[in-house]
Amino acid sequence: MALKELVSPADVVGAGLCIGCGSCAAAEPRARMDWDRFGQLKPRGPADWYAARTEAFSRQCPFGTLATNEDELAADRFATAAVRDPRIGSFEQAYVGAAKDPYRAEGSSGGMVSWVASALLASGRVDSVAHVEPADPGSGGLFHFRLSRTREEVSGGAKSRYYPVHLTEVIRTIRETPGRYAIVGVPCFIKAVHLLRRADPVLEDRITHTLGLFCGHMKSAAFVQSFAWQLDTAMDEVAAVDYRIKDQGRPANWYRAHLTLKDGSSRAEDWWHLVDGDWGAGFFQNNACNYCDDVVAETADISFGDAWLEPYSSDGRGTNVVVARTPEMRDLLNSGAATRSLELASVDADFIVQTQAAGLRHRREGLAYRLRFMPPALPLQKRVAPSSAGIDRRRKLVFRSRAWIAHWSHRMAYAARRTGLPCVYTAWARASLTAYRGLTYSIGPLGRWFDRLFPKSTA
Repeated sequence: MALKELVSPADVVGAGLCIGCGSCAAAEPRARMDWDRFGQLKPRGPADWYAARTEAFSRQCPFGTLATNEDELAADRFATAAVRDPRIGSFEQAYVGAAKDPYRAEGSSGGMVSWVASALLASGRVDSVAHVEPADPGSGGLFHFRLSRTREEVSGGAKSRYYPVHLTEVIRTIRETPGRYAIVGVPCFIKAVHLLRRADPVLEDRITHTLGLFCGHMKSAAFVQSFAWQLDTAMDEVAAVDYRIKDQGRPANWYRAHLTLKDGSSRAEDWWHLVDGDWGAGFFQNNACNYCDDVVAETADISFGDAWLEPYSSDGRGTNVVVARTPEMRDLLNSGAATRSLELASVDADFIVQTQAAGLRHRREGLAYRLRFMPPALPLQKRVAPSSAGIDRRRKLVFRSRAWIAHWSHRMAYAARRTGLPCVYTAWARASLTAYRGLTYSIGPLGRWFDRLFPKSTA
């Protein structure tokens, strides 16, 4: 094997391709995960590990040069699946619906993730579920992975968390403690888990279920700092954050950010009033997300997303789309529907694709173009080939602007923290968002100007 094909943790971090999952640190007792200056998690460890280019690391990192891709993992895991769709992967059955309360009320969406996790525990299929929950701010972060063994503990991890976390400690615990475990995570984390399982028979035996979350991209911790700046709050006064506080009287896609302060008071604002509240613009996106082609957790046993189609997106109670990729998960959901614990309707792949249309365009057409104009610094093996064919000039500018915003948002927020002047970031972000919305959605005077220059393009 050629040395140039092998990479080290230092190579992946240096290339801007580390997603911060912590799978590499979990395999090295001397390693740890630390925050970088942009509020992202990165592995650290002794030089003989951090800089060592090995086949083992090159295969286990989800952005490693020798990592098995999602199609290959899915072909191995779901060889007899009833449906194989190139957009959302292999599956047995897909659904739209929600869990009955308290699950639905506790979650950001339809409560299906917590219901399935709790059902796995209650049925004895697993002994513990690894998922994300709020952490004590004094611990070094606002959220972390934990292992839950009861329905009550699982409920503490309900809701969406757009914050960096890592798997290092829970993977180490699973390796040290016999039992059967389920892991909840975004697509790249689930991929990392399966790559670890391939290399470690203990993890292969103990991690029996994976629950995947549809993902647009990963945010840095600076996203919460930006909330605090815009709500006129010092970051060291923030005790907790809710990215999507639920209000049944408002449409589900009307996100509202909510900060709980240490003195017991709170601050809140609708995302559309925030200078970085347009998710698709890419503020604080991890650079590795520019090179990911999995939106719907294609390697997980079951995957969950939001039903961003009417009439579901207007239902403030929240609604999930769910892709059951194994017969076991399909049967579990059908049993829940039969006992009226779940309200579910079967849907096809096209329905799932429609709910995630923007994300899939960005990870297919957009990725093809990014591989052309900003190829990764390492030779990644992607399922999408570099290409700009069929992409008009305005759409190309949209893709470029997202990459530009993602890159500079980290740096402008860092400058704002260093100078103590939040306006360094917020003024830049407001101007960037105005330009992005004009280009992408034809909003305002800039939108009319772009419309004269280019035919309108749906992004």
